[in-house]
Amino acid sequence: MADNNKTVVKVENLVKRYKDLIAVDHLSFSINEGEIFGLLGPNGSGKTTTINCILSLLTFNKGNIEIFGKPMNADSYDIKKNIGIIMQNVAVYNELTVRENIDYFCGLYIKDKKERKKLVDEAIRFTGLEDFEKFYPKKLSGGLLRRLNIACGIAHKPKLIILDEPTVAVDPQSRNKILEGIEELNRQGATIIYTSHYMEEVEQLCTRIMIMDKGKVIATGTKEELKKMIKNTETITVEILDFDKSNIADIRQLPHVYEVKYDGQKLIVYFSGGKHNLIRVMDYLQKNDFSFGRVYTELPTLNDVFLEITGKKLRD
Repeated sequence: MADNNKTVVKVENLVKRYKDLIAVDHLSFSINEGEIFGLLGPNGSGKTTTINCILSLLTFNKGNIEIFGKPMNADSYDIKKNIGIIMQNVAVYNELTVRENIDYFCGLYIKDKKERKKLVDEAIRFTGLEDFEKFYPKKLSGGLLRRLNIACGIAHKPKLIILDEPTVAVDPQSRNKILEGIEELNRQGATIIYTSHYMEEVEQLCTRIMIMDKGKVIATGTKEELKKMIKNTETITVEILDFDKSNIADIRQLPHVYEVKYDGQKLIVYFSGGKHNLIRVMDYLQKNDFSFGRVYTELPTLNDVFLEITGKKLRD
């Protein structure tokens, strides 16, 4: 499905200033056809400004933006008709039913009524809104409203879809439906830009991820590549009592250990590299005749990557 040689979005040396504030600082990146591209960053990192510049909703001070190999401008309607936008704030008309909303937004791009009806029917089925097409938005739950928002953005079959926090404040069933829908859109050929504060979603969906902070690219790569950029490669936790300072010092001497924490009930050992770390910890405990409870090992998550690279929590 993906053609890694074909660039869908190309941003070069983008700069956007608001008086003395540099919101986007000489930003460059590209997105290939068929990718689900995760765009991450703490609040105020420049994500939304970057998206608005890509869509030519904002003028910028410097740089070049190309979409589908063509320069993107405010009047690039031939490009914009192939873009679907689903922003965090739901944007539908309360006086129109579910079907009427989808038909209206689809009609901005598709004038033929017969073709538009087919596309609207497909969008309703795709988002699981068949039982609600005559409902008005105010009668929908938060999750169904999000699905309607997505249906309005994708009914015209765009080649590039931008999803900004599409699962905020929705129930688990609707979240699963939305995530499955995004994966299906990608299988059907859409290239997707995805922003989220839910790292588990990004890990599940995104083929490549860019982390921004202060308007700059901090790191880019697959989730596996990003995890290799940080010091931590494994964390082992042991529920154990009566572990004294000399024991802690012994654990610190094990190969590849770079930090040890103990709060009187849990021993947490952090490793950087190495194999068979769990076996070494267990050997030490057994040789010294320690009784212990649950033992578990964790590999680094994207959240660990984000925190180490930016020094910030994503949800702040």
